[in-house]
Amino acid sequence: MGGLTTGVVDLIHHAGYVGLFVVMVLGNMGMPVGAEIVVPTAGALAAQGHLSSWVLAAAVATLGEVVGGFILYLVGFYGGEPFVHRYGKYVFFRERELARVHRFYARYGKKTVFICRFVPFVRGVAALPAGISRMSTFYFLAYTSAGSAIFCFGLAWLGDVFGHDIDALLPLLHRSSLAVVILIVLLLVALAWWRLARRKPA
Repeated sequence: MGGLTTGVVDLIHHAGYVGLFVVMVLGNMGMPVGAEIVVPTAGALAAQGHLSSWVLAAAVATLGEVVGGFILYLVGFYGGEPFVHRYGKYVFFRERELARVHRFYARYGKKTVFICRFVPFVRGVAALPAGISRMSTFYFLAYTSAGSAIFCFGLAWLGDVFGHDIDALLPLLHRSSLAVVILIVLLLVALAWWRLARRKPA
């Protein structure tokens, strides 16, 4: 893990859910904290007894993502493109990225916010162009909450499953978090379908 990611993991280890919440808020305001590493590590900390529950860890992480994303959305909504021109470099978001994301928004519409929840790096700054484009606050919060919940609950559950072996999984997550999250979602859907099928009367 990189030095910054290691530092935030240590913060979660010592500050618990408060540290996790702060890290996820900052990660959705442009700080490169590596959420695809932090969230499963929080799940693993729950499995090891350092946190009480991976479900609670996932819920706190999701809330942190939504709060951080909403703050950045408001910055874009009220600051507009002048904010990007003047301060974008401080959140690793420059004018060329703004033009690229604008084209992406124009092509795919509101669901772009949901899709960006699963794309490394982009997920941490996607709220800014959503605000600049004056996307409906309702749709922004709805898509962000849904995408963040799938991302956080899926990775926290995976961290809980691996527990003490989490170090073997983290490099894979770092390289291919999008593919792994999609796989987790498919597995969860398959598991839910299987349980519902078992409950049906013969």
